[in-house]
Amino acid sequence: MSGAISSLHPASNGPGKVAIVDIGSNTVRLVVYDAPLRLPIPMFNEKAQCELGRGLAASGRLNPQGVENALASLSRFINLSTAMGADHLKLVATAAVRDATDGPDFVAEIKRRFDLDVQVLSGPEEARLAALGLLIGVPKADGLVGDLGGGSLDLVALNSGEFGEQGTLALGHLRLADAMDKGTAAARSLIEESLAELPWISNARSRTLYAIGGSWRSLARIFIEQIEHPLHVVDNFSLRKDDALRLSKVVAGLSKGSLQRISSIPSRRMDTLPAAAMVLETLIRVAEPKTLTFSGFGMREGQLLEILPDKLRQKDPLIDACKSFLDRIGRFSLRGNEILEWMTPLFPDENSAEKRLRYAACLLSDIGWDEHPDYRAEHAFHRVLRIPFAGLTHPNRVLLAEAIYVRYNGDPESILVSPVRSLLDPGQQAWVNVVGLALRLAHTLSGSAPGLLSRTALNVSNKKLILKVPEGRNLFISETVERRLKTLARSVGLKPGID
Repeated sequence: MSGAISSLHPASNGPGKVAIVDIGSNTVRLVVYDAPLRLPIPMFNEKAQCELGRGLAASGRLNPQGVENALASLSRFINLSTAMGADHLKLVATAAVRDATDGPDFVAEIKRRFDLDVQVLSGPEEARLAALGLLIGVPKADGLVGDLGGGSLDLVALNSGEFGEQGTLALGHLRLADAMDKGTAAARSLIEESLAELPWISNARSRTLYAIGGSWRSLARIFIEQIEHPLHVVDNFSLRKDDALRLSKVVAGLSKGSLQRISSIPSRRMDTLPAAAMVLETLIRVAEPKTLTFSGFGMREGQLLEILPDKLRQKDPLIDACKSFLDRIGRFSLRGNEILEWMTPLFPDENSAEKRLRYAACLLSDIGWDEHPDYRAEHAFHRVLRIPFAGLTHPNRVLLAEAIYVRYNGDPESILVSPVRSLLDPGQQAWVNVVGLALRLAHTLSGSAPGLLSRTALNVSNKKLILKVPEGRNLFISETVERRLKTLARSVGLKPGID
């Protein structure tokens, strides 16, 4: 195959579909993104377990069987990218190819077979891209980013979203799994000695440690299961330091037989997960963060962000994703900013973060229009709760999902939402109810048609919630509108009125 896809320079409005092939120490993965969107939701995501880095520490060379597996996987992935109409294909390689003596030969063979170049990332480049991927969802991340791959641990200090010190250590889970054959004490000593080379990581004390990488995401799933966390979403799942330390230590000491009894662990992770847990445990002990937070984003998303034009990179990932989602779900949809401004009198003291979340709820408020009426509330709740959007903490996910549930006449006290209600405090629960009821009234009042809602207004005056309507009130007022205005007014301790 020759010249299947050229590496195009992105146009000003975005590069279209972007395919990124990550040639890692453990896996080779293809991810295809619809790059005109600011949010990196994969259109396609597949990986092959090649283990290029298996035995690298001892031999200094790539695993021969891994090389054959990787070349076969690349053939499939490159052809798939062509069939999917990718406008831009990027091949990147990380620690194993970077460190192996025969890494240049492997890269040359890819060029010979496929006429495509491979960017072999340096340790600092890999670390920076991983941190950039994290910042997609946590723009003001503050603390320490750790990205654990098969061949290396990449560390970056972040100061409220700004890059600080960076370092790369040869502590990938594949390398450590080999080291653990000599005993856990030797492996732990290696981890401690390596971390001591980067004394600046102690600056993360009492801040946040952000964990990136497939092995650590597998650990997150175990932690979610073990503490019975009500939301099974890895991205932005957070733990206090003591809980993270305890759970990491437990997993680090488990035998393969014990691991096999945990349903949430993929079989391909069995051999390396104790090593990954040991790295995390030791890093927590050294850095002493206040909180451990797992990220679903990393180096590949950072690579995508670098490809995007500045106009897209500067957009809010949550709001841009919600707008794109609104465009796709169709109907003559009432626009989010029209609802946002209409209900603003109900939230006189909100801050910018609360307004942003309320805007997201407005944008998603017509998400269930094409579902069966009997199941709209339930389906909309689950859809929003698990939506693959960046920039959402777990409590924020619950806030949005419950608000949309109430918008579709769902009971906020129902058993459907009770498992996740524990993630909210009473003030947040009140916010859910008011936003949901306001959304329900807005869509009823306007029929979800654009331009009508803005002809009316909500005013709070003399302990009353007044709905102001123009002449020709028959277009706006009905028994249902009056009933829903009354319910909304009661939720904020006011009496309803129509003017």
